[in-house]
Amino acid sequence: MDNREEVREFLTSRRVKITPQQAGLPAGPRRRVPGLRRSEVAALADVSVEYYAKLERGHLAGVSPAVLEAVARALQLDEAERAHLLHLAQAADGTEALTRPRRRTTAPQWTPHRSLQWTLDAITAGPAVVCNGRMDILAANPLARAFYTDLFAEPDNQRNLARFNFLDAASRRFYPDWELFGDMAVAILRREAGRDPHDKDLHDLIGELSTRSAEFRSRWGAHNVRRHGTGTKRFHHSVVGDLTLAYEALELAAEPGLSMTIYTAEPGSPNEEGLRLLASWAATHETGTHAADTHGTGSHQTGTHGTGSRTARPATG
Repeated sequence: MDNREEVREFLTSRRVKITPQQAGLPAGPRRRVPGLRRSEVAALADVSVEYYAKLERGHLAGVSPAVLEAVARALQLDEAERAHLLHLAQAADGTEALTRPRRRTTAPQWTPHRSLQWTLDAITAGPAVVCNGRMDILAANPLARAFYTDLFAEPDNQRNLARFNFLDAASRRFYPDWELFGDMAVAILRREAGRDPHDKDLHDLIGELSTRSAEFRSRWGAHNVRRHGTGTKRFHHSVVGDLTLAYEALELAAEPGLSMTIYTAEPGSPNEEGLRLLASWAATHETGTHAADTHGTGSHQTGTHGTGSRTARPATG
């Protein structure tokens, strides 16, 4: 795969972020470029300037793991950025297809096996969803459908968190830290694009968001990548108000490329009480279509017809 432009922009964007002081180098006079010079990165990575310049022009095919690791150290890449560089090198070699199972996981085409849906439904104290790298919600427990009621209420969102973030005005209320969520969504998609460069559905999503959202375009050009692992996020739900929730994302061993994200609240906190209220509200707003959800397909295929879609959108509270 010819991914030289992606490689060039990623390496350049990382180089300009590192100051000489951060790299332990003297700044010197008359610096005309932000960050490090190519010659400085080459010296830190113990390669020739000519060789590093070739790498930064996008030629990663055939580069050894040792050189990639040396460049990653010189550029002070974090874990997600290191993995992204490795994926770009694998794509350049044409080996990514050997290291990553190839399959389509578009939401309408994928059904969770029964035990996975049972597992989701057994999680009753917090929202739980299964997503792919494109941020499609493929399956959810009842509390997650109530939690993401705005997302499921609009068919145009297609149960995709990135589309909701950038194209649905409701996301500005749901995410009090909207700018942060925007940064995270783009960084997750950028990482997935490096990991699975042949995913047509991902390319289509990126093209749509780039065309329709200036906020997305500006972030996409930054070439930041991120792993969605653990942390804390703030939300404002239209029914229960403000929530601060911890989250854990777990890779599914039986479903390569998919992960389960579970949101929880600190025991005894107002946030835990908020989730209890949300669960109570969800129980009183269940529709007849939820019966189909328990058979595996409804939680993602009929999500736009479940909790939050046929119910009138409640007033902010």
